[in-house]
Amino acid sequence: MMSNPPLAGQPGRNPNLLAIARAAALPPLAQAFGKVLAGFDDALFDRAEKAGASQVVFLDGMRELRRRSDEIATRFEASLQLAWSAFDNGAPLSAESLLAGQNEGGLSLVPEHVLESRLAVRNFATVLLRDWKQVLARIDHRLAWCAGIAPLDPDTNPIGPEHIGVAVHEAFYTCDLAPEVRLVLFKLCEREFAAGIGKLYETVDERLAQAGAAPEVSAPRRAAPPRQAAQMAADEDGTAGDGHAPMWAQRFSERWSQRRSSMAGHEAAHAVAGGFSDESAYGDRQHMVLEALHELLAQTRQTREGAPGGAAASNAAAGGGQQRSLNQREMMSVLSLLQATPSATLRAAVGEDGESLAQRLKSEVLSGATRLGVDPSQARLDPQDEDAIDLVGMLFDVMLDERDLEGRSRELIGRLVVPFVKVAMLDRRMFVQKTHPARKLLNSLAEACEGNAGESQAERALMGKVEEITERLTAEFNENLAIFLTLEEEFREFLVQHRRRIEIAERRAAETQRGQEKLEVARNRAVAELDKRVAGVALPKAIEDFLHQPWNHHLTLTLLREGDEGEGVSEALKLADDLLEEVAQARRHIVGKPWLQACQPSLRKVFASVGMHGDGSTAAIDALHDTLQAIAEARPELERALPELPQVALPAPPVQEAPAIEFGSATRAEDFDDADAERFRRMEIGTWLDFIDKDGKLQAGKLSWVSPISSRLLFVNRRGIRFCVASPEELAVMVRLGRLRTHVDDGAFDSAMQGVIDRLEPQAATVG
Repeated sequence: MMSNPPLAGQPGRNPNLLAIARAAALPPLAQAFGKVLAGFDDALFDRAEKAGASQVVFLDGMRELRRRSDEIATRFEASLQLAWSAFDNGAPLSAESLLAGQNEGGLSLVPEHVLESRLAVRNFATVLLRDWKQVLARIDHRLAWCAGIAPLDPDTNPIGPEHIGVAVHEAFYTCDLAPEVRLVLFKLCEREFAAGIGKLYETVDERLAQAGAAPEVSAPRRAAPPRQAAQMAADEDGTAGDGHAPMWAQRFSERWSQRRSSMAGHEAAHAVAGGFSDESAYGDRQHMVLEALHELLAQTRQTREGAPGGAAASNAAAGGGQQRSLNQREMMSVLSLLQATPSATLRAAVGEDGESLAQRLKSEVLSGATRLGVDPSQARLDPQDEDAIDLVGMLFDVMLDERDLEGRSRELIGRLVVPFVKVAMLDRRMFVQKTHPARKLLNSLAEACEGNAGESQAERALMGKVEEITERLTAEFNENLAIFLTLEEEFREFLVQHRRRIEIAERRAAETQRGQEKLEVARNRAVAELDKRVAGVALPKAIEDFLHQPWNHHLTLTLLREGDEGEGVSEALKLADDLLEEVAQARRHIVGKPWLQACQPSLRKVFASVGMHGDGSTAAIDALHDTLQAIAEARPELERALPELPQVALPAPPVQEAPAIEFGSATRAEDFDDADAERFRRMEIGTWLDFIDKDGKLQAGKLSWVSPISSRLLFVNRRGIRFCVASPEELAVMVRLGRLRTHVDDGAFDSAMQGVIDRLEPQAATVG
């Protein structure tokens, strides 16, 4: 391979510095991997002791590792040596291409265990890239400087996390291991191997800096150690530093304080708006937020219900003011009846977009009191109970309106309304405590239902589990909140396995999109090559049919398999040129020539690609021969058509995505902010965005893959299914149209509560 020319202002290849880098990286990496590998035996034995019925697969894995330990270590080292050699020759290899299997022909599906292996090592690389980002950026630059080539990136750095991940994948590739054993090994690599690699990177950076590599790069600094697991877990749970306060409560408190400051003085305002980091005062602040909510509900009730005081007041008027509040025992009894057998009108309210669930619930509770012997005209709701119903009803209204919940998903989420009213009456902290088991269960169930149409076996299995959890909750929940904790833990364990399937589906979506784009490029190139040769040229039917069908099919598949510069591509293009030259000679009336003699092997390859072999391909070649002879003799009646070709599935164009946006008459495709487009170009894999359809429905999408061919971004939903492929410019237009926004991962409960506050506050402003 030829080396890339050095960049301006950068020296050429420096063998001494490259030798320093190689010695500092490759032997230590091999030694570190060997040390980790030696400890896998004990780790698998420990797993086997706890694996129950799966014990035998871990014991078999132990035996396989013992038998192949030398081969595993050799394959690991060989993979890194290969990457380094290519880099040393000036042509760095792409880790992504190696991992995706450059030599896998066509669009065949990758075996699931291989896909899981690729996913695991990509996660391994992601951890290293995240924890050692700064030092790796310096190493990328220093290595490129030493080699005198264009700057490296994480995909091409021969000692970077991506290539180490490829080496781990290659090390275990030939081992006969059960999937669960293979994934345990990758997790052990991530845990035991990663810390040592980070220290090695610092050493490589220091040695290269001391040797004078890329002096313009800042001096190496010891990277801060990766965050402790407890801190990371706290961050992920959203509990670090905020006393378990949800984000909507903080935002609501800040806005509420601004309004209250003009009404009740700054002291009360600052008390409500206080931070949530002081654990000792957190209970008081929870109470303040709840009181602020109560006041906001009272202020807006008249506007929301169209009558002074709402449902309670209207019932009071009907009863001449002699009503009493339903006590908690009566409320719980009525709600338990509704929980077990929801009325037809309540089920209908869940299925409709227009009716308020809060209003319907209050009507059902008051009418249901008759089953307890209470005269509804003499009963009203206690103000705190009415607040609980209002908040839960509006929370579910927002969730059902704004999230992609249809059909069975909507019905199952709707079944949770009454149990959550009971929780709100028993424990108001549910609204302000992020770790409350009831809200955690609702978040998980909503995530499982959102966008789940039951189209795949995995989706149907997930919906089955949601239905099971919902049925158990509605059948067993009385007044003991412990059932939420039990069901949430059970459902979380189920989701662990489901998310593993999601990761596989997500990887398949990226593989499929990559294959489709490669196919599209191959088709376009084949069509362009054909048009370049025959556009505007009248050809005999046999020749035209040959070029437009079997030859076009053969060239497309060859381009797909070998790339633009493959030997087979050159051979196919030469065949077309030779065939057209034969036609030109025939038109010059050259009689008696041995037509197509030199093209026989290539012609047979083309016909074989469409399933025509032996006598069939001979007959087809004879038809081409006779057609050329007929042209030479000026006897068109002797031309022969090609024999009937086998029915082959010519490569079809990729399935066209529904447009990410529909441009209105007042909006053009170029109406976007360049800064937004640039932000999307730089967006990291794994970033979530909120997509909003024309009906206001919101769906979260995760950036799963960026095409190296078209630079389009692939987004998947929460089940790893592709639902949007768009260019950075299209996404920027969506931002301009209000159809795309940054995703705030508050969970379904907190997102819906923010929606409740947003709906209430404009009404409060109107009332004020």
